[in-house]
Amino acid sequence: MTYDFLMSRRTVAKSFLAGSAALSVGAGGRAHAGSRAGAPAQAPGDVALALPRPTGRHRVGCQPVYLVDDSRRDPWDPAIPVRELMLTVFYPARDVTGLAPAPQMPPQAATWFGRITPLTPLHLPAAGVDWGATRSHAFEGAPPLPGRWPVLVHSPGGGDPRGLGTSLAEDLASHGAVVVSVDHPGDAAAVEFPDVKPYRTDTVRTTVFRGDPRDQPAVARTMIDARIADLRCVLDRLGHAADLPLPHGLAETLDLRRLGVYGHSAGGSAVTEVMYEDRRVRAGINLEGYLDHPPSAPGAAAQPFPVTTGGVDRPLLLLGSERFDRREELDRSWSAVAALSDRWVRSARVADADHWVFTDLAAMLPRLQAAGLMTAAERNVLIGTVEPTVAVPLVRRTVRRFFARHLSGH
Repeated sequence: MTYDFLMSRRTVAKSFLAGSAALSVGAGGRAHAGSRAGAPAQAPGDVALALPRPTGRHRVGCQPVYLVDDSRRDPWDPAIPVRELMLTVFYPARDVTGLAPAPQMPPQAATWFGRITPLTPLHLPAAGVDWGATRSHAFEGAPPLPGRWPVLVHSPGGGDPRGLGTSLAEDLASHGAVVVSVDHPGDAAAVEFPDVKPYRTDTVRTTVFRGDPRDQPAVARTMIDARIADLRCVLDRLGHAADLPLPHGLAETLDLRRLGVYGHSAGGSAVTEVMYEDRRVRAGINLEGYLDHPPSAPGAAAQPFPVTTGGVDRPLLLLGSERFDRREELDRSWSAVAALSDRWVRSARVADADHWVFTDLAAMLPRLQAAGLMTAAERNVLIGTVEPTVAVPLVRRTVRRFFARHLSGH
């Protein structure tokens, strides 16, 4: 596959330096991962992280949204007769006076994220981090800024909560877009709901995954199929945004003629197929997501998505990382869709980076390494050796400029 451009590690954005993530470390006990029996309180000395500031001129508002799709059952739990979703909508805000920044993740979800991810492919520290202390730069319920804004729908990586895409989402909103970030319950590490239901007696659902879903063909297929259906449901509901529980006036600002999608890993896989199937989507970005299902048995061939046999006729950016250890496997499906799509597909890689460089971890993990909570090798296998002063502004700028170019007109 021929790559149109390779990201340079020498491109450093000064704007990131002014708002780079802060880290505070103190003495004290540590919270330990354990069973689902009860959520531990964070210890006073746990590390608290902050996210880099948005670079646009607009303040950012946000609103959590609970959706129910009663046309299908939950794909992971047969006892749940509907499909529940949680979203966060980020948008340009008119005023944030008197409001506090929203957390990166809801409190219970953050606690379970800290307990679960040491056991996932992320292998984040099992103790010493207060994941619930991280605040966004978005203000819940802020009055929206009047205007007509393009709409971007975001799907996170497999097993990742929507909160790990906060920094990119709120940066896009600060430059004049409405971003709808989607949690996929049963898949995401932890999803927090507003209340319990007769079929769900806890406000938090944790992931069913054990290990990398890509290594379990049946699980991988269910994951992608569920995400595609989830995203199609969100697109349908956005078409009736006045019925959603949004801040007053926000529904009127959505310009659905300028609709884009982006996603990381499994999210990238799902948004690309949604773009292929749904002509409401005008442009998409796949951040290192496969475009085929893994082989159903050793020695069998991978099963391509329909997009790889039909190609796309609208702008698609395939953005990967230079150090991804499954790059050859990824290129197989990326090459197929590019070959069938003429001028519509562009592709690139982020130099010195690895798979999770497209998430908030790009800014957070170097701080955990500095605090002695992870080694350089552990950090590098997740985000590579690229520094956050390079990676964060580079990814933000690449995503923002792509959508600005392809969603600028009607």
